Amino acid sequence: MNKQEELQFQTRLARHIEELRWLYMELYDNESMFAELIEKLHDFAKERSVSLKERDLMREADPEWYKSNDLIGMMLYIDNFAGDLKGVQDKLPYILQTGVNLLHLMPFLDTVLERSDGGYAVADFRKVRADLGTMEDLERLSDACHQKGINLCMDFVMNHTSQDHVWAKKARMGEGEYMSRYFFYADSSIPEEYEKTVPQVFPTTAPGNFTWLPDCGHHVMTTFYPYQWDLNYQNPRVFNEMMYNYLYLANKGMDMIRIDAVPYIWKELGTDCRNLPQVHTIVRMMRMIGEIVCPSVILLGEVVMEPMKVVPYFGTIEKPECHLLYNVTTMCTTWHTVATRDTRLLRRQLDIVNRLPKEYVFLNYLRCHDDIGWGLDYETLKTWGMSEISHKKYLNDYFLGLTGDSNSRGELYNDDPTSGDARFCGTTASLCGIEKAGFEQDSAAMERAIRFDLTLHAMMFLQTGIPLLYSGDELAQVNDYSYKEDPKKAADSRYLHRGKLRWDLAEHIRDLDTPEGMVFCGLNALSALRTANPAFTTKADVWTLDTGDDGVLTIGRYASGQKIIGIFNFTEWEKTITLPYDRGEFMDMMTGEKYTLQDLHLPAYGFYYMGQMQG
Repeated sequence: MNKQEELQFQTRLARHIEELRWLYMELYDNESMFAELIEKLHDFAKERSVSLKERDLMREADPEWYKSNDLIGMMLYIDNFAGDLKGVQDKLPYILQTGVNLLHLMPFLDTVLERSDGGYAVADFRKVRADLGTMEDLERLSDACHQKGINLCMDFVMNHTSQDHVWAKKARMGEGEYMSRYFFYADSSIPEEYEKTVPQVFPTTAPGNFTWLPDCGHHVMTTFYPYQWDLNYQNPRVFNEMMYNYLYLANKGMDMIRIDAVPYIWKELGTDCRNLPQVHTIVRMMRMIGEIVCPSVILLGEVVMEPMKVVPYFGTIEKPECHLLYNVTTMCTTWHTVATRDTRLLRRQLDIVNRLPKEYVFLNYLRCHDDIGWGLDYETLKTWGMSEISHKKYLNDYFLGLTGDSNSRGELYNDDPTSGDARFCGTTASLCGIEKAGFEQDSAAMERAIRFDLTLHAMMFLQTGIPLLYSGDELAQVNDYSYKEDPKKAADSRYLHRGKLRWDLAEHIRDLDTPEGMVFCGLNALSALRTANPAFTTKADVWTLDTGDDGVLTIGRYASGQKIIGIFNFTEWEKTITLPYDRGEFMDMMTGEKYTLQDLHLPAYGFYYMGQMQG
């Protein structure tokens, strides 16, 4: 580190040292551990490559770079997409064709495949899974991505380690230093007290919050699965070591790090062990640590909860925590709207998000690697005559293709016959009817299904924040039922939408006579419009409009003299609508045709982006 770089580090450290010390001592009251942390921050800052240090300076000069309207993401599994990290690097030209410039690599760190939970049971935070490559391959991929203008994101699993992690192995052998990094209890009395107040995450597949280890005669806390051991963040050694792992991975070239299961990371007896104040202290310290060592890296928080519980993870304007959060409630409310053809709840949800400070940026998506759970506003639904249990049953039956004139094809996940609760799985294409139309060789149904697929994506692209595609959705890839033939996967229906990318479909991306070509080119057009028009920026004013028809959602955006009205038909019926307060001539941004918004014809499952320049 030369003199200028040393000065930059010391300037960043000075900006945060007082608050960082105060928060650390509030949690741990351990001066020596804090001193060690600061020393290590200096070491990791020195170890950053020249190119990453340049990236830090560039993004310090433009700290809101991630709020621009030209960022479009895609999440993918390395092995399903291209075999390994080298394969992903070889496929970067395809990524550029999709219009994507943010690549979210699903978990790739070392794990034991029989006990991996999709890679979320990490056995070594500093080693890539052997079949996917090496840390050197990861660095080469990040360099290649940066040269092509692509940002790279990865998952950082904070709440737990695998039982195969070296800490867990030593703890299991009775080494007290390592047992204190987890929650070990020799008898059941304290675990039983925890169980009184802590909800179960997977009551059918992994009931309870503790696992008995007969070989060492102890219970260990396992909130998720028995092979995922919860870390004890009341131990400052755990916090320090996990921050060192975070910075090690940041130094491999990450631009964004997704912190997994954030609300769970602090445990207190007598509470539900969710969203406790100390969680926010830890995330705030993590934000400052990043700004000291690697200021070009941003934090994406995984908080799969309703907005009231999600928004606090942004922190405050003065003391921010996460840069980005998932817009999970809008996602699941979108699928509720698909099944009900009723946009009222979705409009209500969007209004809540649109009233938040513009500094808060969400990552928006239709599908992800996981199942979709029904975290809906049931108090509001109840006033509209929809009770929680019966409505969940209707929604799940709809996406199984059993009711509501459904064209969807999906499968349930974690179905609990006792409570009647369940989640569901499926690719966007299958849930929109493309699979059913293809199976039945129904060209008219296929046209409607493709139109609906693009309508849902268009609605997602119009939301404020960063749109995130799920790999395969750009090719209208349908469900992959082959997972049932693999004994390691057959019990987990999430593999239905985690199939290998169909590269044979990618050969048709410019063929508008194929579903994959129509969807690919349609998404390309949406991406181009989003990046070229100022009304898509996060600083735009956004609102919903009353169309007088609950089957149609209308969203307005305004910025820099441009107004865009997005109109989305969630029904299989053609509509005619009038927006009396939006007069004058508008242009269909997809086709260039001119319209007024009076007596506007809207095709079944169709949409418009209507643009108008203001005087």
